[in-house]
Amino acid sequence: MAYSSFTEFLAALERAGELRRIAEPVATELEITEWADREMKSPGGGQALLFEKPTVNGAVSPFPLAINTMGSRKRMALALGLGDVGELAQQMQLILKAKPPTSLKSAWTLAMQGLGLLHARPKQVRGGPCQEVVHRFEENAQRSTELPTLLDLPILQCWPQDGGRFITFPCVHTRDPDTGERNLGMYRMQVYDERSTGMHWQVHKVGARHGKRYYERGERMPVAVTLGGDPAYIFAATAPLPDGLDEILFAGFIRKKSVALVKCVTNDLEVPADVDVVLEGYVQPGELRPEGPFGDHTGFYTPVDDYPVFHLTAITHRKDAVYPCTVVGIPPMEDFHMGSASVAIFLPVLQMNFPEIVDIALPAEGVFHNLVFVSIRKQYPWQAYKIMHGLWGMGQMMFSKYIVVVDADCDVHNTSEVLFRLCANTDPQRDSTFVKSPCDALDHAPTVPCIGSHMGLDATRKLPGEGHTRGWPALVKMPPAVKARVDALRGR
Repeated sequence: MAYSSFTEFLAALERAGELRRIAEPVATELEITEWADREMKSPGGGQALLFEKPTVNGAVSPFPLAINTMGSRKRMALALGLGDVGELAQQMQLILKAKPPTSLKSAWTLAMQGLGLLHARPKQVRGGPCQEVVHRFEENAQRSTELPTLLDLPILQCWPQDGGRFITFPCVHTRDPDTGERNLGMYRMQVYDERSTGMHWQVHKVGARHGKRYYERGERMPVAVTLGGDPAYIFAATAPLPDGLDEILFAGFIRKKSVALVKCVTNDLEVPADVDVVLEGYVQPGELRPEGPFGDHTGFYTPVDDYPVFHLTAITHRKDAVYPCTVVGIPPMEDFHMGSASVAIFLPVLQMNFPEIVDIALPAEGVFHNLVFVSIRKQYPWQAYKIMHGLWGMGQMMFSKYIVVVDADCDVHNTSEVLFRLCANTDPQRDSTFVKSPCDALDHAPTVPCIGSHMGLDATRKLPGEGHTRGWPALVKMPPAVKARVDALRGR
């Protein structure tokens, strides 16, 4: 299912009882964060919140603010137009396992499986709702009180020690100047003034790689930032896609409808025509500026560091635009549910490379990639180490600080069960390994920024070839027949 606007998505949340409207004025300075944080930590992730009168420095913003819109498994499914996020994983698994048809029936089945792929290719259009209102900014011109700027958007100051206001749900569009390949990423943006922000793309990100090429060519880098629209764009921007896979194509696959792209008014980039707000601009090669601190998803403030500067050349928006945002901090937060959905949906991709993998979980306490639980069907000695090293070599999994491997009969989504296996099944020296690796730039623990170590723990039962000679004991379990009999007796 494709949403024609972010407002349509909010309406779907409201019909499902997943949205709460707040009519009274609430400050974008800390107050909305506090309200949203309490909601995100409520049972089941609480509700999505629509602040109809967010205030900026005491003045009511013309744009309503929506937050926690994807902060539960149910809302993630609604965002992707699904009954459950597992449905998309099944679709991906069918496509990955597709084989050449051998009969009319198998050809029809394959056609149905690939129907989403037929709609993945984007299409170009001349205009769209995102350009209903257009405000261009002349370079070096004085501000006009009639033109809205970044200071008029209800951008949050999330936490007390933050360096300023931050755009937290920006879909950042860039293009490789050599190949023309586009990228859609999500990089926080600290507002410096009415027409400039920081652009927090870390050295490992595709946006930074594109930027490096522009720097080497000595050219301004065109950048477009979209806010709102179909939530599939937000998910695609954050999804751990293989390098080189077009996020716009992936968004089209998710929504089962081609993404209509419109050319920006002040640069040649194309953006989805149905988004709520577009910030058009550029990054100047070599220009850096201190960015931060920022209360991050790690639960700590990330320190001040130098990052590129984004300069605004135009704001375009819908007449009825809604400003979408999120906050991050000590888990669980909204991003936990987004990350969990990504793991579930991309599990078939990992299983294609590692067929022995049964399931993977990223518990909230690990703030995404700090802690990974993976269960496997173990067949031979040291197989757990093969999985650890394989996962560390796959995209964003390179940042996984701890990987714990357990047997197939362990529920990796039950942290208590995993910790039980970890404590019971390991000899610390024998069953652990350390590797040197790049680290997340947001991780404050490494001695040297972006460089550190990872630890793997083999919590599987040990085979004779792994140095355990005493024989592995059986796990205490009650026979299924006894359990069924007692279930029946208790149910009387």
